[in-house]
Amino acid sequence: MKKTLEEFKAFALRGNVVDMAVGIIIGGAFGKIVSSLVSDILMPVLGLLIGGIHFNDLKFVIRSAVVESGKVVSPEVSLNYGNFIQVTIDFVIIAFSIFVLIKIISKLSFKKAEEEKAAPPPPPPADVQLLTEIRDILKEKKDR
Repeated sequence: MKKTLEEFKAFALRGNVVDMAVGIIIGGAFGKIVSSLVSDILMPVLGLLIGGIHFNDLKFVIRSAVVESGKVVSPEVSLNYGNFIQVTIDFVIIAFSIFVLIKIISKLSFKKAEEEKAAPPPPPPADVQLLTEIRDILKEKKDR
């Protein structure tokens, strides 16, 4: 049991796992922001532009609710396609945002890799240069 806990601790504290956890938490918060943007800002404007329709109210009623003496005996059964449209728009915006973010990150990584390739290697230390010269001179003398 102790060995298992130590292995789990080593796994959980690895850099990649911690980075992934941070990404998931930030991604969840980002998803909430985008959902609010879509439901609170974009959808009302879009609904107004297409005739005052509220997308959350769009549904196909399969069976109406049964109400007897003011109490709901059987709830309404409906297909809420307006909510589906809203969630689909959420997904498209989140997916596009992640796509743009990944493109920016890969572009920056590519530039950094090009800069590292373009930079000439640093000259070897003086003692290594001297030893290389001595080796070359000895090689020339041996070949004669």
